[in-house]
Amino acid sequence: MSNDQPMPGQPPEDDPFLKKPQEPPTPPSGSAAGSEPGPGAGAGSESGPGSGPGSGSPYDRAQPPPPPPPYDPNAYGGGPYGGTDPLAGMPPLGEPGKRILARLIDFLIISIPLYLISLPFGGAVDVSDNNGNGESAGDVFSQTYSGHQLLWSLIALVVYVAYDTYFTHKDGRTIGKRLLKLRVAMLNDGRVPDTSASFLRAVVLWLPALLCCPCLWWLINIVLMFTDKPYRQGLHDKAAKTVVVSTA
Repeated sequence: MSNDQPMPGQPPEDDPFLKKPQEPPTPPSGSAAGSEPGPGAGAGSESGPGSGPGSGSPYDRAQPPPPPPPYDPNAYGGGPYGGTDPLAGMPPLGEPGKRILARLIDFLIISIPLYLISLPFGGAVDVSDNNGNGESAGDVFSQTYSGHQLLWSLIALVVYVAYDTYFTHKDGRTIGKRLLKLRVAMLNDGRVPDTSASFLRAVVLWLPALLCCPCLWWLINIVLMFTDKPYRQGLHDKAAKTVVVSTA
């Protein structure tokens, strides 16, 4: 008698061996036992390469779907950071006029109280009665950034940087941006900038504006707000990899 056991699992319904009438037992002999195919043989004969998915073969199962791409091609602010459309998934960019007005509001919020505080100490701006007669640009620059005026410029730098860093890190909106419905966001994913990005953005904006070349620095950033493509980034936005968007 053969010791072969049937394969686990139920045979398919169209197994031809299940439809044959059961034959009477044959005398035990090697040739007879070997000539009678058992249920296991019938089930095995239907599991060839051409059998359907009911055969139970692991090769007949459907292949799993391919893994997703490593990034969303329509990610927030894709463009040079991996997306196809540079503005896909982003809110509308902040309008340059609103950005300039918001910056002016922030400037007045800091500069007016700071100037009033400086008056008992000689004022942050030296007003002389010589009407500037015979003074060169170098003389004006040296007078502006020397003595107590340099000290007040450094104090103003600290205050402006602290103001911008705090509000940008808090929710991306200074008081001026909140009033004009604007927000600073990270370019790659739209989140609120962290402390390091907020601090870098504020330093790049205010350090040259207060200590080096205020008129030229503001002019460069204003021109970039209108002409930079595709994100209208100022130099401070490029340094911190941020973008100004509308929340309206």
